[in-house]
Amino acid sequence: MEKLRPVAALGAAFGSKASGEQAGMSSSVPQAAPAEGLPPGMQELTLEQREQQRQRHQPIPPEQQIFEGRVVEGEGRSGGHVITAVSGSGAGKQSFNFATDRVVGNGSFGVVFQATCLETAETVAIKKVLQDKRFKNRELQIMKVVDHPNIVKLKQCFYSQTEKDETFLHLVLEYVPDTVYRISKSYSKNNQRMPPIFVKLYTYQICRALGHIHRYGICHRDIKPQNLLVNTETHQLKLCDFGSAKVLVKGEPNISYICSRYYRAPELIFGATDYSSAIDVWSVGCVMAELLLGSPIFPGESGVDQLVEIIKYAPDRRFAAHEAMCHPFFDELRDPAARLPNGKALPPLFDWLPGELDGLPAEMAARLQQRSA
Repeated sequence: MEKLRPVAALGAAFGSKASGEQAGMSSSVPQAAPAEGLPPGMQELTLEQREQQRQRHQPIPPEQQIFEGRVVEGEGRSGGHVITAVSGSGAGKQSFNFATDRVVGNGSFGVVFQATCLETAETVAIKKVLQDKRFKNRELQIMKVVDHPNIVKLKQCFYSQTEKDETFLHLVLEYVPDTVYRISKSYSKNNQRMPPIFVKLYTYQICRALGHIHRYGICHRDIKPQNLLVNTETHQLKLCDFGSAKVLVKGEPNISYICSRYYRAPELIFGATDYSSAIDVWSVGCVMAELLLGSPIFPGESGVDQLVEIIKYAPDRRFAAHEAMCHPFFDELRDPAARLPNGKALPPLFDWLPGELDGLPAEMAARLQQRSA
């Protein structure tokens, strides 16, 4: 239990920032906030904005080619059908065939299939969502911009149309076999606690993913164990499901009924519409506590019940994602000798992208790059 001593301090910091000494840092880091001073068009993630990001040496994926798709075999609402995606014509024609193996997720947003690309034999995930013709798909726009080791990668996208004149967007994503939710439940079913090294690994990687998207003013707005994919061989974590994500722009109201209840920040429960990306950090704290406890820390049955469960409420003093990563709780991960319980190396944690740490205080950037406990 000795190694868990910093947990209380870090847990408090996710809800209300602890003293600078607790994290070994000054508290001068800019707090996650609505995207103030963003270039024009950032809220729509235009090509102009992407070019500005390139000029700041931010990692931008290559332009995604949009294909037209159609179901050529089977029924499109369940596994076992084949989708053909076609782009261009003549000599420039490209086509891919995807055989859907099974449904791995569904909800009001649509459905997610595990599928196989018949041309490459690659296993992928295909998220199929109904496209409202009146609006741009915010998730697609954001997925085209974010490119990070701890964020699920967009490989391709295409549209299909039904006989009822419904248009569906298909996002072809890298396939990651497991989730933090299923891993946590597996430990609970066996009356076991998740090993602290995994709690540290997963929490650190969530913070790293959030640190990246928050720099662009993007708030995920639905951090929960089900949206945290894990490769159980390497324990690399990938943040997924940007269906609720949004670029927060100062002065623009946002809906407050967002984020799953157990991970919803107090300001959302109070109905705030001017919140910041600090709501994501609250959610991370709830996830970390759940991994340590084996069950949700604030299992409220309603908004009022949820508030009764919550003690601390100070979003303006909440840790930013990068600041949380500096906490002594994660020092074990900075030790070059650290290993997974099976003796294998940790997943990449310090492969910083060009510009990923830009804008942070020098002391914090140095701390994040430090590799000794």
